[in-house]
Amino acid sequence: MRDEFPIFSEHPELIYLDSAATAHKPHCVIDALTRFYAEEYATVHRAVYRSALKASVKYNETRVVAARFLNASEPEEIVFTRGTTDAINLVAFSYGKTFLKQGDEILISEMEHHSNIVPWQMVAKQTGAVLKWIPMNAQGILEWENCIGPKTKFISLAHVSNVTGTINPIAEIGKAACKVGAKFLVDGAQAAPHMKIDVQALGCDFYAFSGHKCYGPTGVGVLYGKKELLGVMPPVQGGGDMIEQVYLEQTTFQKPPLRFEAGTPIIGSVVALKTALEFLEANLQPEGLLEHATSRLLEIENLKIIGTAPLKGPIITFQIEGIHPLDLATLLDLKNIAIRSGHLCAQPLLRKFGLTTAARASFGIYNTLEDVDRFVDAVATVAKTLILA
Repeated sequence: MRDEFPIFSEHPELIYLDSAATAHKPHCVIDALTRFYAEEYATVHRAVYRSALKASVKYNETRVVAARFLNASEPEEIVFTRGTTDAINLVAFSYGKTFLKQGDEILISEMEHHSNIVPWQMVAKQTGAVLKWIPMNAQGILEWENCIGPKTKFISLAHVSNVTGTINPIAEIGKAACKVGAKFLVDGAQAAPHMKIDVQALGCDFYAFSGHKCYGPTGVGVLYGKKELLGVMPPVQGGGDMIEQVYLEQTTFQKPPLRFEAGTPIIGSVVALKTALEFLEANLQPEGLLEHATSRLLEIENLKIIGTAPLKGPIITFQIEGIHPLDLATLLDLKNIAIRSGHLCAQPLLRKFGLTTAARASFGIYNTLEDVDRFVDAVATVAKTLILA
C-alpha cells in the first residue's frame, strides 16, 4: 500500500504516524486534482459553456459519492464545507443560534476536540443555553447514561476520540437523544477514515468529517444533515451561489445544500474528494497495528497509555515519566519517525488525566507492523537516552 503514496517513494525511510492530524495522499487523488486544474478546470453552477457544465457534473458526482459513503438518504443532505471545524461551526451558528434558547441544555463531553467545544461555548453565551459536560472515566469511556434529560436540546460528540481513540456508542446515544427530542451532531473526523459510517443506523441528525484525514485534499469537508433540518436552517454566509433572488430590500435563498455553500466553491478539492472516498471504500485499514503497538509500548518502563477503552480507533496517546513529549518527538524525527506532541487540541481531556501535553502515534492505510516495531524500538532507545541525560 505504501507504493500508492508518492511521499514514501520520495522518502522511503519515513515512518509517518500522524494520520489522525492529516493523512498523506495517494497517486489517484493527486492525479485527480492535477487533471482537473490542468485539463478540466471551470466554474460550476453559473455558466452554460461545455467545460463549466462538465465541471458541475463532476462537482455533483462527489455529492452523490459522499451520500453513499455515509448512507445518507439523498445527495441533497450533503453540504460541502472547509472541514470538520467549519461543519460544526455551520451547525452551531445556524441551527444552534436559531433554535436554542435560554435554559436549553447543550451536551458535549470531556473528550472533545477544541473544534467541538469552542463553538458551543460561543452559542451558549449568545443564546443563554447551558453547556453541560459528559464525564469520562479513567479508561477514557464516556459515562453518558444519566446525562441526557428533558432539558437536553442538542448533543455534539466525537465518534472517535482524537486522543484516547475511544469509539463512542453513537447509535445508543442517538436513540437516547431521539427519546427526549434532542438533536445530535457527530464529529466524525477520526472515524470516517477507518470505519464504515451509516448515519441512518447511527440515528444522528448531523455528521461531519474532513477530506484531508480521508486521504483527500485539504480545505474540503462534508456535513451531513437531515433534509428537514437543513431546510429550516438559515445560511451563515451570504454571497453568490447561495441566493435565489436578490433585491435591494431583501434576498431569497437557495434550497439546501447550496444555501450553505456561498461563493465560488472549492471545486478542485471537491472533485478530488470523490476519488479519495472511492479509494477509502476500496482499501481497508491494516489489522493488528493498534494491538501490536499497545503490547509493545507497554514493555517500555514508566510508559503509560492514555485511554484504555476496549473499543478504540488506531490512535495511541502516551507519556513516559520524566520525559517531555516534545523532546521525544524531536528525537524521533531525527530517526525519520513522525509523531504528534502537544496538547492535541484537547486540553480539557489532558487535564482530566493530569497532563498538559502528551505524545501520540496514529496509524493509516500505509502503515505496517514493521513501522510499529521500528517506532517502538526507537521510543525505547530515545527514552533511555533522555533518562540518562
